[in-house]
Amino acid sequence: MFGKASFVAGALALSVGLGAVPAKAQDFINVLTGGTSGVYYPLGAALAKIYGDNIEGVQTQVQSTKASVENLNLLQQGRGEIAFALGDSVKSAWEGDEEAGFPQKLDKLRGIAAIYPNFIQIVASQESGIETFEDLKGKGLSVGAPASGTELNARRIFEAMGMSYEDLGRTEYLPFGESVELIKNRQLDATLQSAGLGVASIKDLAVSLPITMVAVPESVAETLGAPFVAETIPAGTYDGQDEDVQTLAITNILVTHSDVSDEVAYEMTKQLFENLDDMVSAHAAAKAISPENGPQGVPVPLHPGAERYYKEKGLM
Repeated sequence: MFGKASFVAGALALSVGLGAVPAKAQDFINVLTGGTSGVYYPLGAALAKIYGDNIEGVQTQVQSTKASVENLNLLQQGRGEIAFALGDSVKSAWEGDEEAGFPQKLDKLRGIAAIYPNFIQIVASQESGIETFEDLKGKGLSVGAPASGTELNARRIFEAMGMSYEDLGRTEYLPFGESVELIKNRQLDATLQSAGLGVASIKDLAVSLPITMVAVPESVAETLGAPFVAETIPAGTYDGQDEDVQTLAITNILVTHSDVSDEVAYEMTKQLFENLDDMVSAHAAAKAISPENGPQGVPVPLHPGAERYYKEKGLM
């Protein structure tokens, strides 16, 4: 997170770009993120500032949302210019998967870059007695905001484990921060969060009470297939986490839409990669972002502006 609240507040305000890179007069870039206690939000605020500072004639804004599913629908409606979204949600949106929250194919979506992986992070209070995924039966779990990318991940993982929400004692559909507050107040046992490592909500929980990180078996990745892969949450990622924890990961994608001009899409791609230090300063998850990975595994067509950048760099 940013060190100073004023910096985030500044990113929320409209900022006029003062850089030397030309763009069409008064282009507007609304950056669609997620809840303020997640990883999308601080990275989105950093991205809005980068664009405002480096693309001449551009105004920027960062918008907190319910994340992937809402972001992609907003892009289709032209109510944002760039958004963070989970790879499986992007794939579902392109295919028009109604169950995932997309009654029709979102045909305007275009890719900017594959960025960093989200890790499925299931954390329980130690006093809940939950140690394995199966131990969640009969317990209270928050699975993320309704129809969010996190909640879609949760549904698929439960299915792959031969379980459903009906096996839980209580199911809550809450953003990360609210989920953690309920656990801290002994009103909930566990939370499933799909986020970059070191997400602020779980850091907060881990310093507030003893936690248990719950593993997701490697077999789940094999059952679900791409874009899910088996991964590990390294020991020491959170206070009290003394061992590596097996889980799943899925790539996050920066997405735009076809009505954004080629020049603006080119600059959005270029300025992202030329200012990665600022992204890392906003959140350590950005350390995994690289130009080489940018065009890889994006489940929608790349925007011609982004494609131009990758071709210039010899990456396509």
